[in-house]
Amino acid sequence: MIEDFLLWGTLIIVNITLITKGEILLFNIVLLGTGGGMPMPNRFLSSMIISYKGRKILIDCGEGTQVSMRNLKTGFKQIDIICITHVHGDHIFGLPGLLSTIGNSSRIEPVTIIGPEGIADVVNGLISSISYFPYTINIIENPKNSLSIQILDNGMSIKDYTKKHSNNDIILSTLDLEHSSPCLGYNFYIRRKPKFYPEKAELYQVPKKIWKRLQNGEVIIHNNKTYTPDMVLGEERKGIKLSYITDTRPVDKILNFINESNLFVCEGTYGDNEDLDKAIKNKHMLFSEAAELARDGKVEELLLTHFSPVMDEPQLYKLNAMNIFSNTVIGYDGFKKELNFT
Repeated sequence: MIEDFLLWGTLIIVNITLITKGEILLFNIVLLGTGGGMPMPNRFLSSMIISYKGRKILIDCGEGTQVSMRNLKTGFKQIDIICITHVHGDHIFGLPGLLSTIGNSSRIEPVTIIGPEGIADVVNGLISSISYFPYTINIIENPKNSLSIQILDNGMSIKDYTKKHSNNDIILSTLDLEHSSPCLGYNFYIRRKPKFYPEKAELYQVPKKIWKRLQNGEVIIHNNKTYTPDMVLGEERKGIKLSYITDTRPVDKILNFINESNLFVCEGTYGDNEDLDKAIKNKHMLFSEAAELARDGKVEELLLTHFSPVMDEPQLYKLNAMNIFSNTVIGYDGFKKELNFT
Protein backbone atom coordinates (compact mmCIF):
# COMPACT_ATOMS: atom_id res chain seq x y z
CA MET A 1 0.00 0.00 0.00
CA ILE A 2 2.74 2.45 0.91
CA GLU A 3 4.41 2.29 -2.52
CA ASP A 4 1.10 2.91 -4.32
CA PHE A 5 0.54 5.84 -2.02
CA LEU A 6 3.92 7.40 -2.74
CA LEU A 7 3.33 7.47 -6.48
CA TRP A 8 1.03 10.44 -6.04
CA GLY A 9 2.97 12.98 -4.16
CA THR A 10 5.41 13.84 -1.50
CA LEU A 11 3.50 12.55 2.68
CA ILE A 12 1.90 14.83 7.46
CA ILE A 13 0.18 14.34 11.67
CA VAL A 14 -3.07 13.99 14.40
CA ASN A 15 -3.51 13.42 18.43
CA ILE A 16 -3.68 9.61 18.45
CA THR A 17 -3.37 7.10 21.25
CA LEU A 18 -1.88 3.85 20.06
CA ILE A 19 -1.49 0.88 22.35
CA THR A 20 0.07 -2.30 21.01
CA LYS A 21 1.77 -5.17 22.75
CA GLY A 22 4.83 -3.80 24.49
CA GLU A 23 4.42 -0.19 23.35
CA ILE A 24 2.37 2.92 24.05
CA LEU A 25 2.49 5.66 21.43
CA LEU A 26 0.63 8.95 21.15
CA PHE A 27 -0.66 10.22 17.80
CA ASN A 28 -3.11 13.14 18.05
CA ILE A 29 -4.50 16.09 16.09
CA VAL A 30 -5.99 19.30 17.41
CA LEU A 31 -7.71 21.93 15.27
CA LEU A 32 -6.31 25.23 16.55
CA GLY A 33 -8.58 27.23 14.27
CA THR A 34 -11.23 26.54 11.64
CA GLY A 35 -11.78 29.92 10.00
CA GLY A 36 -10.80 31.35 6.64
CA GLY A 37 -10.18 34.93 5.56
CA MET A 38 -10.19 36.66 8.95
CA PRO A 39 -10.27 35.61 12.62
CA MET A 40 -13.63 35.80 14.38
CA PRO A 41 -14.41 36.17 18.12
CA ASN A 42 -15.19 32.45 18.40
CA ARG A 43 -13.13 31.11 15.50
CA PHE A 44 -9.41 31.45 14.89
CA LEU A 45 -7.89 31.01 11.43
CA SER A 46 -7.47 27.45 10.17
CA SER A 47 -4.51 25.65 11.67
CA MET A 48 -3.85 22.15 12.97
CA ILE A 49 -1.22 20.68 15.25
CA ILE A 50 -0.16 17.04 15.20
CA SER A 51 1.50 15.28 18.12
CA TYR A 52 3.38 11.99 17.84
CA LYS A 53 5.86 10.43 20.26
CA GLY A 54 6.14 13.71 22.13
CA ARG A 55 7.04 15.81 19.05
CA LYS A 56 4.79 18.16 17.06
CA ILE A 57 4.04 19.26 13.50
CA LEU A 58 2.07 22.45 12.87
CA ILE A 59 0.05 23.01 9.69
CA ASP A 60 -0.43 26.69 8.82
CA CYS A 61 -0.05 29.63 11.17
CA GLY A 62 -2.51 32.47 10.69
CA GLU A 63 -3.11 35.45 12.94
CA GLY A 64 -3.96 34.29 16.46
CA THR A 65 -2.60 30.75 16.13
CA GLN A 66 -0.36 31.01 19.16
CA VAL A 67 -3.25 32.41 21.23
CA SER A 68 -5.22 29.26 20.43
CA MET A 69 -2.18 27.14 21.25
CA ARG A 70 -1.93 28.76 24.65
CA ASN A 71 -5.65 28.38 25.31
CA LEU A 72 -5.49 24.69 24.39
CA LYS A 73 -2.15 24.16 26.18
CA THR A 74 -0.53 22.41 23.23
CA GLY A 75 2.93 23.78 24.02
CA PHE A 76 5.48 25.51 21.79
CA LYS A 77 8.91 24.02 22.43
CA GLN A 78 8.23 20.64 20.81
CA ILE A 79 7.22 22.05 17.39
CA ASP A 80 9.83 20.63 15.00
CA ILE A 81 8.13 21.13 11.62
CA ILE A 82 5.77 23.83 10.33
CA CYS A 83 3.95 22.96 7.09
CA ILE A 84 2.56 25.97 5.23
CA THR A 85 -0.08 25.33 2.57
CA HIS A 86 0.29 28.72 0.84
CA VAL A 87 1.34 32.29 1.57
CA HIS A 88 -1.99 34.07 1.91
CA GLY A 89 -2.13 36.10 5.10
CA ASP A 90 -4.77 33.99 6.85
CA HIS A 91 -2.31 31.09 6.76
CA ILE A 92 1.02 32.78 7.59
CA PHE A 93 0.62 36.10 9.42
CA GLY A 94 0.99 34.40 12.80
CA LEU A 95 4.39 32.95 11.89
CA PRO A 96 6.76 35.73 13.12
CA GLY A 97 5.18 35.84 16.56
CA LEU A 98 5.09 32.07 16.90
CA LEU A 99 8.74 31.67 15.90
CA SER A 100 9.67 34.32 18.45
CA THR A 101 7.66 32.54 21.15
CA ILE A 102 9.33 29.24 20.31
CA GLY A 103 12.67 30.99 20.81
CA ASN A 104 11.52 32.19 24.22
CA SER A 105 10.67 28.61 25.19
CA SER A 106 14.40 27.74 25.53
CA ARG A 107 14.41 25.76 22.31
CA ILE A 108 17.80 25.50 20.60
CA GLU A 109 17.08 22.64 18.16
CA PRO A 110 16.38 23.56 14.49
CA VAL A 111 12.84 24.20 13.25
CA THR A 112 11.98 23.20 9.67
CA ILE A 113 9.43 25.12 7.60
CA ILE A 114 8.00 23.35 4.54
CA GLY A 115 5.95 25.24 1.98
CA PRO A 116 5.20 26.02 -1.67
CA GLU A 117 7.36 27.85 -4.18
CA GLY A 118 8.29 31.27 -2.79
CA ILE A 119 8.00 30.29 0.88
CA ALA A 120 11.66 31.10 1.61
CA ASP A 121 11.37 34.73 0.48
CA VAL A 122 8.11 35.19 2.38
CA VAL A 123 9.43 33.71 5.63
CA ASN A 124 12.63 35.73 5.45
CA GLY A 125 10.57 38.89 4.94
CA LEU A 126 8.21 38.11 7.81
CA ILE A 127 10.99 37.50 10.31
CA SER A 128 13.26 40.35 9.17
CA SER A 129 12.27 42.46 12.18
CA ILE A 130 13.41 39.77 14.63
CA SER A 131 17.10 40.26 15.36
CA TYR A 132 17.92 36.90 16.91
CA PHE A 133 16.69 33.32 17.09
CA PRO A 134 18.39 30.84 19.46
CA TYR A 135 17.74 28.08 16.93
CA THR A 136 18.25 27.54 13.20
CA ILE A 137 15.32 27.84 10.79
CA ASN A 138 15.59 25.42 7.86
CA ILE A 139 13.29 25.92 4.87
CA ILE A 140 12.24 23.24 2.38
CA GLU A 141 10.57 24.84 -0.63
CA ASN A 142 8.11 22.93 -2.81
CA PRO A 143 9.43 19.39 -2.17
CA LYS A 144 8.92 17.14 -5.18
CA ASN A 145 9.96 13.93 -3.46
CA SER A 146 8.57 12.32 -0.34
CA LEU A 147 10.35 13.13 2.89
CA SER A 148 11.35 10.62 5.53
CA ILE A 149 10.87 11.81 9.11
CA GLN A 150 12.49 10.03 12.04
CA ILE A 151 11.49 11.07 15.54
CA LEU A 152 14.37 11.61 17.94
CA ASP A 153 14.45 12.44 21.64
CA ASN A 154 15.03 16.14 20.94
CA GLY A 155 13.44 16.69 17.53
CA MET A 156 12.76 15.26 14.10
CA SER A 157 15.27 14.20 11.46
CA ILE A 158 14.17 14.95 7.87
CA LYS A 159 15.69 13.56 4.68
CA ASP A 160 14.58 12.52 1.20
CA TYR A 161 12.62 9.28 1.35
CA THR A 162 14.10 6.12 -0.14
CA LYS A 163 12.84 2.56 0.21
CA LYS A 164 15.93 1.64 2.21
CA HIS A 165 14.81 3.91 5.06
CA SER A 166 13.25 1.26 7.30
CA ASN A 167 13.52 3.32 10.48
CA ASN A 168 11.38 6.30 9.45
CA ASP A 169 8.34 7.13 11.57
CA ILE A 170 6.46 9.37 9.13
CA ILE A 171 6.55 9.74 5.36
CA LEU A 172 5.45 13.23 4.29
CA SER A 173 4.30 14.03 0.76
CA THR A 174 2.83 17.07 -0.97
CA LEU A 175 0.55 17.81 -3.90
CA ASP A 176 0.22 21.00 -5.97
CA LEU A 177 -3.34 22.31 -5.68
CA GLU A 178 -5.46 24.80 -7.67
CA HIS A 179 -5.64 28.15 -5.91
CA SER A 180 -4.88 31.79 -6.68
CA SER A 181 -1.32 31.34 -5.39
CA PRO A 182 0.91 28.23 -5.25
CA CYS A 183 -0.68 25.90 -2.69
CA LEU A 184 0.27 22.49 -1.31
CA GLY A 185 -1.81 19.65 0.04
CA TYR A 186 -0.12 17.38 2.57
CA ASN A 187 -0.20 13.66 3.26
CA PHE A 188 1.27 12.10 6.38
CA TYR A 189 1.78 8.36 6.40
CA ILE A 190 2.55 7.10 9.89
CA ARG A 191 4.41 3.83 9.60
CA ARG A 192 3.63 0.85 11.74
CA LYS A 193 6.78 -1.14 12.23
CA PRO A 194 6.72 -4.84 11.28
CA LYS A 195 6.16 -7.38 14.03
CA PHE A 196 9.23 -8.82 15.74
CA TYR A 197 9.62 -12.62 15.57
CA PRO A 198 12.15 -14.03 18.07
CA GLU A 199 11.84 -17.49 16.49
CA LYS A 200 12.93 -16.00 13.17
CA ALA A 201 15.91 -14.35 14.84
CA GLU A 202 16.89 -17.69 16.36
CA LEU A 203 16.49 -19.43 13.01
CA TYR A 204 19.00 -17.03 11.47
CA GLN A 205 21.21 -17.31 14.57
CA VAL A 206 21.07 -13.59 15.22
CA PRO A 207 22.88 -12.64 18.46
CA LYS A 208 20.35 -11.42 21.04
CA LYS A 209 22.37 -8.32 21.85
CA ILE A 210 21.62 -6.85 18.39
CA TRP A 211 17.92 -7.77 18.19
CA LYS A 212 16.77 -4.33 19.32
CA ARG A 213 18.94 -2.50 16.82
CA LEU A 214 17.63 -4.65 13.99
CA GLN A 215 14.06 -3.93 15.14
CA ASN A 216 14.91 -0.24 14.78
CA GLY A 217 15.91 -0.75 11.15
CA GLU A 218 19.68 -0.89 11.41
CA VAL A 219 21.88 -3.09 9.22
CA ILE A 220 24.63 -4.47 11.44
CA ILE A 221 27.96 -6.14 10.76
CA HIS A 222 28.87 -8.34 13.72
CA ASN A 223 31.80 -10.77 13.77
CA ASN A 224 32.26 -10.28 10.01
CA LYS A 225 28.64 -11.25 9.28
CA THR A 226 25.91 -8.89 8.03
CA TYR A 227 22.54 -8.90 9.78
CA THR A 228 19.50 -7.15 8.28
CA PRO A 229 16.13 -6.21 9.83
CA ASP A 230 14.23 -8.78 7.75
CA MET A 231 16.06 -11.51 9.71
CA VAL A 232 13.98 -10.65 12.80
CA LEU A 233 10.90 -8.86 11.43
CA GLY A 234 7.76 -9.81 9.55
CA GLU A 235 6.06 -8.03 6.65
CA GLU A 236 5.27 -4.30 6.64
CA ARG A 237 1.97 -3.61 8.42
CA LYS A 238 -0.63 -1.07 7.37
CA GLY A 239 -0.02 2.33 8.90
CA ILE A 240 -2.15 5.45 9.28
CA LYS A 241 -2.71 7.97 6.50
CA LEU A 242 -3.73 11.57 7.17
CA SER A 243 -4.53 13.97 4.33
CA TYR A 244 -4.82 17.76 4.64
CA ILE A 245 -6.29 19.72 1.72
CA THR A 246 -7.29 23.38 1.84
CA ASP A 247 -7.71 26.42 -0.43
CA THR A 248 -8.33 24.67 -3.72
CA ARG A 249 -10.95 23.59 -6.20
CA PRO A 250 -11.73 19.84 -6.14
CA VAL A 251 -9.34 18.85 -8.94
CA ASP A 252 -9.21 15.19 -10.00
CA LYS A 253 -5.62 14.54 -8.87
CA ILE A 254 -6.69 15.02 -5.26
CA LEU A 255 -8.53 11.67 -5.43
CA ASN A 256 -5.35 9.66 -5.94
CA PHE A 257 -3.56 11.68 -3.29
CA ILE A 258 -6.16 11.10 -0.55
CA ASN A 259 -7.04 7.55 -1.57
CA GLU A 260 -7.95 5.40 1.46
CA SER A 261 -6.92 8.03 4.00
CA ASN A 262 -7.94 7.26 7.56
CA LEU A 263 -8.65 10.95 8.10
CA PHE A 264 -9.23 13.52 5.36
CA VAL A 265 -9.09 17.09 6.68
CA CYS A 266 -10.53 19.33 3.98
CA GLU A 267 -11.62 22.90 3.50
CA GLY A 268 -15.31 23.69 3.47
CA THR A 269 -15.28 27.41 2.81
CA TYR A 270 -18.92 27.46 1.70
CA GLY A 271 -21.69 25.32 3.16
CA ASP A 272 -24.57 26.40 0.91
CA ASN A 273 -24.66 24.78 -2.54
CA GLU A 274 -25.96 28.09 -3.91
CA ASP A 275 -22.48 29.55 -3.31
CA LEU A 276 -20.95 27.48 -6.11
CA ASP A 277 -20.18 30.56 -8.23
CA LYS A 278 -18.29 32.10 -5.29
CA ALA A 279 -16.37 28.88 -4.76
CA ILE A 280 -15.33 28.73 -8.40
CA LYS A 281 -14.36 32.42 -8.50
CA ASN A 282 -12.33 32.29 -5.28
CA LYS A 283 -10.97 28.76 -5.89
CA HIS A 284 -12.42 27.20 -2.79
CA MET A 285 -14.86 24.34 -2.12
CA LEU A 286 -18.42 23.70 -1.03
CA PHE A 287 -19.20 21.20 1.74
CA SER A 288 -20.75 18.98 -0.94
CA GLU A 289 -17.63 19.09 -3.11
CA ALA A 290 -15.42 18.07 -0.20
CA ALA A 291 -17.84 15.22 0.52
CA GLU A 292 -17.66 14.02 -3.08
CA LEU A 293 -13.87 13.89 -2.81
CA ALA A 294 -14.17 11.90 0.43
CA ARG A 295 -16.61 9.45 -1.14
CA ASP A 296 -14.72 8.96 -4.39
CA GLY A 297 -11.36 8.85 -2.60
CA LYS A 298 -12.61 6.03 -0.35
CA VAL A 299 -11.48 7.76 2.85
CA GLU A 300 -12.67 6.65 6.29
CA GLU A 301 -13.62 10.03 7.74
CA LEU A 302 -14.02 13.61 6.50
CA LEU A 303 -13.23 16.52 8.83
CA LEU A 304 -14.30 19.91 7.47
CA THR A 305 -12.51 23.16 8.33
CA HIS A 306 -11.64 26.63 6.89
CA PHE A 307 -15.12 28.17 7.07
CA SER A 308 -15.97 31.54 5.50
CA PRO A 309 -16.38 34.37 8.04
CA VAL A 310 -19.90 34.98 6.71
CA MET A 311 -20.90 31.43 7.75
CA ASP A 312 -21.72 31.82 11.45
CA GLU A 313 -22.97 28.26 12.02
CA PRO A 314 -21.33 25.67 9.75
CA GLN A 315 -23.39 22.92 11.45
CA LEU A 316 -26.50 24.23 9.67
CA TYR A 317 -25.07 22.96 6.37
CA LYS A 318 -23.85 19.59 7.63
CA LEU A 319 -26.43 17.60 5.65
CA ASN A 320 -25.09 19.04 2.39
CA ALA A 321 -22.01 16.93 3.08
CA MET A 322 -23.55 14.00 4.98
CA ASN A 323 -26.07 13.24 2.23
CA ILE A 324 -23.05 12.47 0.05
CA PHE A 325 -20.56 11.11 2.62
CA SER A 326 -22.15 10.07 5.89
CA ASN A 327 -18.99 9.95 8.02
CA THR A 328 -18.52 13.73 7.96
CA VAL A 329 -17.55 15.83 10.97
CA ILE A 330 -17.84 19.63 11.11
CA GLY A 331 -14.65 20.85 12.75
CA TYR A 332 -14.48 23.50 15.45
CA ASP A 333 -11.71 25.27 17.33
CA GLY A 334 -10.29 22.88 19.91
CA PHE A 335 -11.54 19.74 18.14
CA LYS A 336 -9.38 16.73 19.03
CA LYS A 337 -9.06 13.40 17.26
CA GLU A 338 -7.32 10.17 18.18
CA LEU A 339 -6.39 7.58 15.56
CA ASN A 340 -5.38 3.96 16.06
CA PHE A 341 -3.61 1.33 14.03
CA THR A 342 -6.03 -1.39 12.95
